[in-house]
Amino acid sequence: MPDRAAPDRALTFGTVAEAYERYRPGYPAELFDLVAEYAGRPVRTALEIGAGTGKATRLFAGRGVAVTATEPDPAMLAELRRHAPAGVRTVRAAFEELPPDGPYDLVYAAAALHWTQPAGRWERVAELLRPGGVFASMGGPFQLTDPELAEAVRAARAPFLASDDVPSPDGTPPEREMQWPGTELQRSECFDEVQQALVPRRLTLGPEEYLGHLSTVSAYLMLPQDAREEAFRRILAMLPERVALDADITVHLAQRR
Repeated sequence: MPDRAAPDRALTFGTVAEAYERYRPGYPAELFDLVAEYAGRPVRTALEIGAGTGKATRLFAGRGVAVTATEPDPAMLAELRRHAPAGVRTVRAAFEELPPDGPYDLVYAAAALHWTQPAGRWERVAELLRPGGVFASMGGPFQLTDPELAEAVRAARAPFLASDDVPSPDGTPPEREMQWPGTELQRSECFDEVQQALVPRRLTLGPEEYLGHLSTVSAYLMLPQDAREEAFRRILAMLPERVALDADITVHLAQRR
């Protein structure tokens, strides 16, 4: 089932904007290469949905793309403006508020699309793209590599939180080959050539860094402060000196008709 709490969860990140910038990793060059190869032509202009503190903004702007980065939260936007490369245009706006001021060669969202409203989503994206332009969505969960450690952490947080995942917005089960938003893109009349790809990513963090990352995860941010602190205390007690993570990036690509 879709996550009915998603709008509320989407509003939590501004409270931890500095931690988000500190503890969330950037995106690898392979991600840009994948998008550029799919596009098959130069990507000169891009609109970013929900840029956050600008992790993906820096990747695309660093490759010469003229990025318009949009972000509705003022605290996140302040971090974005602090770290964005020269030439990036920043706009405080939710996706649903954006005027069709393109057309852009690329519209993309990095770990942000699931916070947008489903009604009219693909028609709005299509309005922002030139014909033949590319839409890209990228993101994925951070999973503990060691299954025994993953179970220990799950048990430690269980009294406070059953799961820290964001459920699939359209209810697609995790065992299905095509995941959301590819499932919606395949049903949309606005897009063709839907593809799903994986960019492998492995991370190793110290225990405090790992907790820092968890402090930016919306499921924990929705907890009362005392419950969150106790959950983190119990999780910390389970962690080794180095924490290995599988943080593969799932990428969905589509072409505007």
